[in-house]
Amino acid sequence: MNIFNSTSPLWHPCTQMQSHETMPPIQVVRGQGAYLYKADGTPILDAISSWWVNLHGHSHPVINAAIIDQLGQLEQVMLAGFTHPPIEQLAQRLVEITRPELTRCFFADSGSAAVEVALKMSLQYWHQSDQPQRKTFISLANGYHGETLGSLAVTDIPLFSSQYQPLLIKHLRAPSPDLTLKETGENDDAFLKRQFAALEKLLIEHAEQVCAIIVEPLIQGAAGMKMYPPIYLTWLRRLCDQFHVHLILDEIAVGFGRTGTMFAHEQADITPDFLCLSKGLTAGYLPMSCVMTTENIYQAFYSPQVARGFLHSHSFTGNPLAARAALASLDLFKNEQVLDRNQLLIAAMQKALEKLKPHPHIGHIRQTGMVGAFTLLQANGQPYSAHDSRGQLIAQFAMNKGVLLRPIGHHIYLIPPYCISADEIEHIIDVAQQAIEWAVMQTLSTPLSPTGNISLP
Repeated sequence: MNIFNSTSPLWHPCTQMQSHETMPPIQVVRGQGAYLYKADGTPILDAISSWWVNLHGHSHPVINAAIIDQLGQLEQVMLAGFTHPPIEQLAQRLVEITRPELTRCFFADSGSAAVEVALKMSLQYWHQSDQPQRKTFISLANGYHGETLGSLAVTDIPLFSSQYQPLLIKHLRAPSPDLTLKETGENDDAFLKRQFAALEKLLIEHAEQVCAIIVEPLIQGAAGMKMYPPIYLTWLRRLCDQFHVHLILDEIAVGFGRTGTMFAHEQADITPDFLCLSKGLTAGYLPMSCVMTTENIYQAFYSPQVARGFLHSHSFTGNPLAARAALASLDLFKNEQVLDRNQLLIAAMQKALEKLKPHPHIGHIRQTGMVGAFTLLQANGQPYSAHDSRGQLIAQFAMNKGVLLRPIGHHIYLIPPYCISADEIEHIIDVAQQAIEWAVMQTLSTPLSPTGNISLP
């Protein structure tokens, strides 16, 4: 039994700590494959890859062995003025598996930091290219790019940003291409053209001031796994070229096979000016991120003047242990033909999601590659109030059934590790459906306690 110790000094992320008085944090002592295990041995099927980071399963023997081997050689050295084989090899491997124009790799420690790096690089590039008036970025409504101040300034999730407005620079927002926003009777093509026309108008009005446009390609994750097709990225690349602004693609959540291809932008056959990677980069083992960019941008910083260099750093940049984990993950992609094998899992997910279509309380069923999602609806087809806690109840129900789900509001999604089986995918969907059917029957008051006096089955 979990007992919350209110005197513990531990402060959990993205958590209202008071909720742990009635819903203690779950103690996990080990992981193996697609499962986490509690102290008493109870398994939990990890349907969300532990916040979208784990690719090949927990405690993978190949990655474990690589880290252990590296630990006996070199655990850390600063990357300013030094280098080491794992980080050199990782940079080379990333260049080999991405678009030919992406020739340079700058490493950092987190997804938010990668976005900060890309924003700063773009801004400094224009300053050093005699266009210092370019100081503004365009991002999408409902987009999420991190929680440091620079990344939060281009994030449009009020839950994360509203409290910090006095610290944030105001940038420009364009309408989202999220297909769930279509008007009744509107087809995909007409909707996307309408949304893109608004973005184009915004850029035309501010073209001389804009450094870059930043988007999450194909899936807006924190907005609730909101999806859109690759053609939007094709149009976006053409628009950026026309007005000579940078395109930043935030593939922190969707890179490394999540969308069905190694990188989401491959499906649009485009190259970004900056590609932000993290989460799956080390297969969920250690903190690391990378910003890849072009030779043209790199050369704008190449100078005998120190001040023209990119003076961004953190102490653990390019950590050898994290680099070895990333290299081992890339070996698994190659040696086990992970992307090809995932096509069977993608088909299994599609089949499992199909079963939900007749359900009166489930709508907006969507899938891109290894990411599936759907939305909890009221009987009248409308979304629940943002204050309604049925999403939390669904997560609790699923956990009682041994499945880790973490709905975003009333959007339920699965992003499983690639070692999952078709039967386990079907089981996740079955549990989610059971959870929804139970949750919609509850009579809840507002505001709601996540547990209240409701007995979970």
